[in-house]
Amino acid sequence: MLLTGNIMTVLLDVLAILWVLTVISVCLMIVTENGNPVKTLSWLLVILFIPVAGVIIYMFFGRNYRKEKIYTRKSLTDIGRLSDNISLQVTSLPAVLAEESEAVRSKAHLMHLMLKNNRSLLTVDNSIRLLINGRETFSAMLEAIASSENYVHLEFYRIEPDNLGTEFKELLKRKAKEGVKVRVIYDDVGSWNIHNAYLREMRTAGVQIFPFMPVRFPSFSSKMNYRNHRKILVVDGKTGFVGGINIADKYIHGLPDLGPWIDTHLRLEGESVAALDRVFIADWDFLSGEELTPDISPEINRKTGKRCLVQVASSGPDTDWATIMQVYFSAIATSKSSIYLTSPYFSPDESMLTAIKTAALSGVDVRMIFPEKSDSILTNWNTRSYISELLEAGVRVYLYGKGFIHSKYLLVDGVFSSVGSPNVDVRSFDLDFEVTALIYDEDFASRLGAVFSEDLKNCTEVIISEWVKRRRMERYKESLARIFGPLY
Repeated sequence: MLLTGNIMTVLLDVLAILWVLTVISVCLMIVTENGNPVKTLSWLLVILFIPVAGVIIYMFFGRNYRKEKIYTRKSLTDIGRLSDNISLQVTSLPAVLAEESEAVRSKAHLMHLMLKNNRSLLTVDNSIRLLINGRETFSAMLEAIASSENYVHLEFYRIEPDNLGTEFKELLKRKAKEGVKVRVIYDDVGSWNIHNAYLREMRTAGVQIFPFMPVRFPSFSSKMNYRNHRKILVVDGKTGFVGGINIADKYIHGLPDLGPWIDTHLRLEGESVAALDRVFIADWDFLSGEELTPDISPEINRKTGKRCLVQVASSGPDTDWATIMQVYFSAIATSKSSIYLTSPYFSPDESMLTAIKTAALSGVDVRMIFPEKSDSILTNWNTRSYISELLEAGVRVYLYGKGFIHSKYLLVDGVFSSVGSPNVDVRSFDLDFEVTALIYDEDFASRLGAVFSEDLKNCTEVIISEWVKRRRMERYKESLARIFGPLY
């Protein structure tokens, strides 16, 4: 009995030593990544204070796969697809902008940045329809799919098998049976509710459908944290949709505890549709191995007769640069008059936060809309943790109270706009696969500005003298959530 006890003691000592060595190894791994110091420190604190759970959480959510190049094959595919004519566009940019207003020309540095860091081709002939709610957006999408003759490319983070998801499924099945090539990508984590019967119906009807980065044992730890957050629909190369809306009933009916779901989306026509299709095709090649070529012929991409400069920007752990973060940072840091931003989740890194506060302190009119109520308590507390310092810098902060605002757009100086899938947080800028339309056009900026003004009517402005009086418990929640902010 005594011998058995001694053996158990030795085994426990050995396990303890092995565990300590594991914790030390993981900490060294985190430090040697040379990542963001705040994020590095956050992970170290988590592992040191809750070592068992901390190590497990880090292996799921913390590893930096951009540096490890785990998506090498996808990167190579993207380069082949997205690098056409970049050098030519860089050299010809001054000539293209010669016909534009001074306001548009003042944003040439952003166009150049996206040509260099993301191979985002600058498209000139475009027409854009701004869609400001789920009902309007889904109606336009379903109409476009119903009119398809050649192909439908659909890629969403979340597709729910609810009433709306069923309506999309039935339409896609019908078009596939008519001979239209229907290709669908859904995120395996975001669309967790999709059941096999739903998928089987579509595949039986001829729809090609793939999950993005399926989370399966034993490789799930390398895939769980890197999700495809993109929302893309391209029909026949003529019409494209991009923005923040997923396919789910809540985008139409809202949620009982939150109210209406407010979101923003775009319907594109013109040259930018092929640019959007390139992003889908790169993802499709990666998942299916089928090599597609976007059709950019004039017969397919009919001229709209409207001049509107657009770049489609994509980012993710497969890119060398945090491309969307960089263009947001540059746009904000070089702003001259105004910055209007709406984001449901706000957790910027130190550089982005400094750029925002510096712009406000420099006299730029900086206004931000955040949700008063959110579908995520932790992220909402984290967002609120930034409000005090934003107010102190002169940023005007508004909380949207008539439902949950899920819109993701940026408007700078009344000429540069971004509408797409990224939030202003570490996850969108560094971890998820995202896509957005960058628009250099005063007319569109005016329309987006009108949406922002309309949203303000349903907001309450946060006044610093009142904000500092909030309950101490609220501050504790916010501070705790902010510690974990860089981790999710």
